[in-house]
Amino acid sequence: SASAIVTIDYVTVGNAGNAADTTGYGAVSYAYQIGKYEVTNAQYGEFLNAAAKTDSYNLYNSSMSSFGITRGGSSGSYTYSVTTALANRPVVYVSWFDAARMANWMMNGQGSGSTETGAYTLNNAISGIVLANAGAQVYIPTENEWYKAAYYNAASQTYSIHANGTNGITTADANYNSAASTDVGSFSSDPSSYGTFDQGGNVWEWNDAVIGSSRGLRGGSWDLNAFYLASSVRYDLGPSVEYGLVGFRLASVPEPSSLVLSVLASGVVLLRRKR
Repeated sequence: SASAIVTIDYVTVGNAGNAADTTGYGAVSYAYQIGKYEVTNAQYGEFLNAAAKTDSYNLYNSSMSSFGITRGGSSGSYTYSVTTALANRPVVYVSWFDAARMANWMMNGQGSGSTETGAYTLNNAISGIVLANAGAQVYIPTENEWYKAAYYNAASQTYSIHANGTNGITTADANYNSAASTDVGSFSSDPSSYGTFDQGGNVWEWNDAVIGSSRGLRGGSWDLNAFYLASSVRYDLGPSVEYGLVGFRLASVPEPSSLVLSVLASGVVLLRRKR
């Protein structure tokens, strides 16, 4: 879109039809894309400036001001500024609904694109369980998509315990047992097999799992120990909760023609995803 101002750096996750891990997670029958990094303050700030001049859906949380995003002005003409030194930190204090609205906005071409329809039909909802629509092209990753991107190694057809491709981890490999979040991708020598970063540590990330009246979280965060970064750990939180240790990354299944170009070279069979 000519009005697009946010670019998500996606990696392609092919190897459709892989088996699940012993935990029961990770099997995905189609090729898809997932954000290489967590959504940053800079990216979310652009979203706020486009979609939250009135902020009817509380996309901004005042606690964000301590983590890199501040708001000025009054309702109807709010503006948002991102602290330069924190621009590439993962955005936090975002609810599942905030992430879903950004996904809709991205899918609708950004700019003045709707936050209420697209990947999710929200229609002003700020609570409850809303499922992704069939044909969603930009969305919060499913738990299996998130898990596969983090822990699966297509070459060996095995899973690792940690998102850096190993069964052990230290503070040289991921941001945990620390005092604050770090810029996304700071641990540049520790990608997952598919090339994602920070799926272990930094901040918890929303996924689309429905767990009772809550939505799924994976990955652990900067203030916790290594136990919480492991593939065996899954948490959940009410979808309206905004918390200083929780952020998100986006996933995508674009139109088949564009995804084919990125996977055919490796001989991957592309199956169209059905949500």
